[in-house]
Amino acid sequence: MTEIAFGLVSAYGTVLILLATYLSCLGLPVPTSFVMLAGGAFVASGDLVASNVLTAALAGSVLGDQTGYHLGRIGGEALTARLEREPHRAVVFARARRIVDRWGGVGVFFSTWLFSPLGPYVNLLAGATRMGRMRFTVWDSTGEAIWVGVYVGLGYAFSSRIAQLASLLGNSIAFLTAAVITLLLGRILLRRLRSGSTH
Repeated sequence: MTEIAFGLVSAYGTVLILLATYLSCLGLPVPTSFVMLAGGAFVASGDLVASNVLTAALAGSVLGDQTGYHLGRIGGEALTARLEREPHRAVVFARARRIVDRWGGVGVFFSTWLFSPLGPYVNLLAGATRMGRMRFTVWDSTGEAIWVGVYVGLGYAFSSRIAQLASLLGNSIAFLTAAVITLLLGRILLRRLRSGSTH
């Protein structure tokens, strides 16, 4: 996967970085993390300009999130309810809905980098539940700036060890996301148990 990402970024540069981040924020299976790491590595080698890579990655991710948000506003609850009925999406949608309902804009912020697999669903739900455009944009852009800065920066700093870094990050993020979701669900369950015992 790393070799493919390097080849594509080498051939298409910032256009590919923008396209990859845009599509991944719509939930398509694009190896965006590898692409941004590769972009950072090419900055380190002098083949790409840092400001261009960062701008392309941030623009693609924010535009992708905005597209999902506006699809949610247009389709409304009917769209999200239809998607939630699909078995392979139901569990992910339920997690995304809990994040939006409980955390609002802060949930959008965390879905861009900490809970990134939930991001596309959070965007749809934020639009469907009529979260304010400005509120969504501010939280979303802030989170995406962190996501982009971290990955491009790591690609730059560890350009000679991208394959090992990509594998390490993939495993770490999956573990961290699962751990945080487990903690949040445990906290919700504990509160429900406590409120139930008071009645």
